[in-house]
Amino acid sequence: MTGRQSRNLEILGQISGHHHGTQYASISDNYKNNSDLPRFAEEIQNVTVSKGRDALLACIVDNLRTYKVAWVRVDTQTILSIHHTVITQNPRISLSYNDHRTWYLHIKKVEEVDRGWYMCQVNTDPMRSRQGYLEVVVPPSIITKETSTDMVVREGSNVTLTCKASGYPEPYIMWRREDGKNINYNGDNVNVVNGEVLHIVKISRLHMGSYLCIASNDVPPRVSQRISLRVQFPPMLSIPNQLEAAYIGQDVTLECHTEAYPTSINYWTTERGDMIVSGNYHSIVGDKYEAVSTDNGYNKYMMLKIRNVGPRDFGSYKCVAQNSLGGTDGDIKLDEIPAPSTTSTTPPPYHVTSSMKKNGRNGNKKLRQRPIDYEVEEWRNSDYDRDYDPPSMRPPGELPVDALSPGVSHRAQLVLHLLVSLLSLLLPAIRR
Repeated sequence: MTGRQSRNLEILGQISGHHHGTQYASISDNYKNNSDLPRFAEEIQNVTVSKGRDALLACIVDNLRTYKVAWVRVDTQTILSIHHTVITQNPRISLSYNDHRTWYLHIKKVEEVDRGWYMCQVNTDPMRSRQGYLEVVVPPSIITKETSTDMVVREGSNVTLTCKASGYPEPYIMWRREDGKNINYNGDNVNVVNGEVLHIVKISRLHMGSYLCIASNDVPPRVSQRISLRVQFPPMLSIPNQLEAAYIGQDVTLECHTEAYPTSINYWTTERGDMIVSGNYHSIVGDKYEAVSTDNGYNKYMMLKIRNVGPRDFGSYKCVAQNSLGGTDGDIKLDEIPAPSTTSTTPPPYHVTSSMKKNGRNGNKKLRQRPIDYEVEEWRNSDYDRDYDPPSMRPPGELPVDALSPGVSHRAQLVLHLLVSLLSLLLPAIRR
């Protein structure tokens, strides 16, 4: 006799005891296929249910006659019901039946402890039984105490984000950026990183953003935790045109692009020491200046419009950016050119461009800044400006820097003036 048969006979004895000594017919194995004996119409179907839902197990017995049906929890050898009577003290378990043929075991608000094998027994001798398995699945849940929270780190440091989740089956975890951009991970640009740990070496400002830890185990709903990652670095700036030119009475625009986190305080200063502060998005300072500042994440675009340029407006203007980690500035020189005549054709502008470079990358002209030095490339002409265009520093929707300069080179203007004068002297001689 096997261990399971021994346990089943033991349960059968318990069932007999619960019926006050009721005698059951003894059935020999020689007659177990007899049409008069109870038989199971079908197997007990395995059931899968989510935690908190109700479960239903069905046992269908044909030709039961005077025999009794019992439900038993196999792993704990606990009698749950005998025929029409519920034996267990568990209030979540109930019994129903239909036509003395189908016997239902109801389990309300299923818990994980309910997971396991359930047996439907008929008290024949030997006992007949069928078993069905109740699988209890649990949707994933983020374990907050073991999961990283929002972080602020310095650029260049190493960062580890951790995410833990519970559930059954065990959840699998993946990371992705909330904005949908790729993650620079171990030298590759990937959309998803699998695993509980996201480790970033030498973090840069490009890693800044919100990350989603997503836990899933194919049991809906999947869950996610949002973790904000902020990368601190001192300000650095880029000036598209370091040299601008205008004639008396003209309006001229100066531009400056900065990057910083925490957000920098940005302003302009004149050669005379006057300060012009850019307000949020738009600011008008008197009738002379119009200052605009536009934020896009850690990028900031600054524009200073000088109206009706006069003699006192020519000179150097300084773009300044400062935050708690340092500061930097850059100069833009505004030169005077002669006003264009009505008959002359305006030559293409001559301007000087600069690009943002970190100190130590080249030997070009340095910007003054505190405490970390960055560099601005030496002045270059329009041909280089067409070849080099730093995309990261151009504000969204803006035209290339060549299209933004209203200034005209004084040298080009003089050359044109000399050509016109020479032609005026030669034409009379040619006609004679």
